[in-house]
Amino acid sequence: MTESEYLQSTEALFRDLEQDLEAADLDYELAAGGILEIEFDDGSKIIVNRQTPLREVWVAAKSGGFHYRWQDGAWRDTRSGAEFHAALSGMASAQAGREVTLGGARP
Repeated sequence: MTESEYLQSTEALFRDLEQDLEAADLDYELAAGGILEIEFDDGSKIIVNRQTPLREVWVAAKSGGFHYRWQDGAWRDTRSGAEFHAALSGMASAQAGREVTLGGARP
């Protein structure tokens, strides 16, 4: 994946996430440089950010830190192989204390 392809892909990913977060009624802020902060009622956050030199998307949540790389047509955790949207939905659900479905995790 070239840098240009990576930037296009992550732009689409963040744009879709913004729509999903609006639909899920979650507070978030997208800062310059591709840093998305999702804030929960208990004050906890999930941070999603681009790592352009590595062509990865990183997530920091209460459950830990995760690195996602484009593989087999999806953003996948570099350790477990978990798909990004499904994993992020699980993290957000745990921190929100309710079911949250984001992106590709929809049936």
